[in-house]
Amino acid sequence: MSERGGAASGAVGALAPSQGFSAAYRNYALFVLMLGYTANYVDRQILAILLEPIKQDLGVSDTQLGFLSGITFAIFYATLGVPIAMLADRSNRRNIVAAAIAIFSTMTVVCGFVTSFVQLALARIGVGIGEAGSSPPSHSMISDMFPPEKRASAMGIYSLGINIGILVGFLVGGWVSQWYGWRAAFFVVGAPGILIALLIRFTLKEPERGHADGISAQATAAAPKFGEVWKLLWAQRSFRHIAFGCALAAFAGYAGVTWIPAFLIRSYQMGPGEIGTWLALIIGFVGGAGTYVTGWLADRFGKGDVRWNLWVVAIIMFISFPFSVGMYLAGDKYTTLAFFLIPAFAGAAYIGPCLAMTQALVTLRMRAVASAVLFLILNLIGMGLGPQAVGLVSDFYLPTYGQESLRYALLTIMFVWIWAGIHFVLGAKTLKADLERAKTQGLGA
Repeated sequence: MSERGGAASGAVGALAPSQGFSAAYRNYALFVLMLGYTANYVDRQILAILLEPIKQDLGVSDTQLGFLSGITFAIFYATLGVPIAMLADRSNRRNIVAAAIAIFSTMTVVCGFVTSFVQLALARIGVGIGEAGSSPPSHSMISDMFPPEKRASAMGIYSLGINIGILVGFLVGGWVSQWYGWRAAFFVVGAPGILIALLIRFTLKEPERGHADGISAQATAAAPKFGEVWKLLWAQRSFRHIAFGCALAAFAGYAGVTWIPAFLIRSYQMGPGEIGTWLALIIGFVGGAGTYVTGWLADRFGKGDVRWNLWVVAIIMFISFPFSVGMYLAGDKYTTLAFFLIPAFAGAAYIGPCLAMTQALVTLRMRAVASAVLFLILNLIGMGLGPQAVGLVSDFYLPTYGQESLRYALLTIMFVWIWAGIHFVLGAKTLKADLERAKTQGLGA
């Protein structure tokens, strides 16, 4: 067995052939990057548990709250991710990740000082600008530390930051808000990100591009322009379906996770602390299990047929739909929370396998931009429009359903789970051919 083959058959974190990273270091690097992603999601999602007290304090509508949670953040987060990713494909990715985390953590603290809707919107824009530089460079670093057959699992572990971040955000945000007010919650969750940024800057190394693939010589090639990356990805039918499948799954996921706290307050009169505890446990542990298990299943079954990377995700999307409907038709809070277990499991399940496939469809110097392209589509549609759509529909339903308008708005939106699953099935049809074309043309890993 070759050196590279031995590495490929080992556990995640096996030694790479062209750069002396130990298994312990690689797993440490993955853990620290996951901490950065956790801070990303804590600061991003803390607003969800605070929507209702902010609504009462600042006197805003559901449409305005949807604007704060979605479009305000997503436009800057998604669009700035592209130029920052292009910079990451040309320069030191570790430093970019560290600087980005420091920026969005600082701006989260600033959110606690605002006194108006406009000021809060501007502060959230600042958070979005900082978070734009965090994920694509991290994806690129992970791809250069883990071999292709272990990449979905590694991306799945990194993506646990979503679930851990939501857990911390809901748990800490819910109780701190209840005890000390919503402003204090921003202070408490924003500060730790500065320490994580320092940890990344001074303890991680910038990996050699492509060393996990045994083709690092290609890394000397000039990084292509954004238009080249977009053209290459968009020409592949599998990527188009992956992108829209992710966007629609994110649409349902962000719509739910943003508005569920307000729904539980309005429909069941639950307190922020109680809501934060329940959602932290469900999304943090059940959702985390879904994120990790999906990546693991994709790697395991994908060895026999790479299309399982998307089939596994599609199955989870289809299963989630009836449970999503059931949770908003339930008559009491405990039944609602029980139904929520399955959608929580599916919430970020698509990310690991889809990132791994996207990375495999491009050249080494395209990886950060490829992630940024995927996240551009995912976040503009999912993060940008999902929460906003719920706010608009809720205000539209208000004359008819009154206090329960949010319940029926969320119920209306959940039908996109089926739509997302269809895209993953369609993407799997051409995935093999697209990946083979990438290999023969020297594009992929």
